[in-house]
Amino acid sequence: MYRFLLTPRWWGINVFAVLAIPLCIFMGSWQLSRFEGRVQDHQQQESRSARAKTAAARPLESLLPVDTVTSGRQAGARGHYDAGHQLLVPDRTLKDKRGERQGFYVLDLLRTDGGKALPVVRGWLPGDAGSKADTAKVPAPPKGEVTVTGALQASENQGTDGVQAGGGLPQGQLGMISAASLVNIVPYTVYDAWITQTDPQAPLHAVPPAAAEGSGLDLKAFQNLGYTGEWFVFAGFVVFMWFRLFRRDAEAAKDAALGIVPEEDGGGAGGAGAAAAGGSSGSEREGDREKGREKDRADGSGAGQGEERAEKRADEQGEAARAGQV
Repeated sequence: MYRFLLTPRWWGINVFAVLAIPLCIFMGSWQLSRFEGRVQDHQQQESRSARAKTAAARPLESLLPVDTVTSGRQAGARGHYDAGHQLLVPDRTLKDKRGERQGFYVLDLLRTDGGKALPVVRGWLPGDAGSKADTAKVPAPPKGEVTVTGALQASENQGTDGVQAGGGLPQGQLGMISAASLVNIVPYTVYDAWITQTDPQAPLHAVPPAAAEGSGLDLKAFQNLGYTGEWFVFAGFVVFMWFRLFRRDAEAAKDAALGIVPEEDGGGAGGAGAAAAGGSSGSEREGDREKGREKDRADGSGAGQGEERAEKRADEQGEAARAGQV
């Protein structure tokens, strides 16, 4: 009864199912492992950030380049601020106990003893970076040689929240904190990193360090979780369709073995019989119509002969009357 499984059609179906189901399970497991890895990285990053707040600052050079391990670590650098190139980073949101507030970062460049400059976000202020009243509250950077400590951060990119990569900002404002955006503003080289100062001057507010890119539970992490569900659904759909096709062909084979004619064939035979019966009755009706026409012609002919005889008798009677009068 299951010999249909040996047909070329079913060979193709079986090969497809055997290859598709393991592939879907493998891809779903891989996407799930990616999601679990992102969750683990997020937990590790939070743990490192908590330890970094109480850990002693390390020299900047020992923490470069910035990666998921060194991001958020306390870094220290010594040098003097370049007061002539103070920059404001507009449209930055600060989350604190008061909620989310809109404002701007105050960024200064620390000329280190090594010659390179380190971008330092000295703090955040509420307001508009284009307003003179708000920018007047920005305190001047300390003079002379200073030691600055803060949380180490990787250079921003176009995908970072709050970044304005399109340009068009007024002079003295910066849309993205990165060495690439500063190379045409200052006449010296800049580290491919920046720090957010832990203890800023009043009235500046400290900017909390952001999680390293790819280490948080962002949209990509939940995309991995969604892809996991999709691949497992695909595997279940392949199994469902295989059993559905198998059951249909098995029932057809069983009916054929019992000599049961499919409904389509029976309907065709019944339709042919009905057409034949309809054709026969149509011929009979046509014969009846022909007989009726012949009868009508015969009746019409008899009526015409009767009229002629009546006219003839009337003429004879008229002639007899005229003869009697004479």
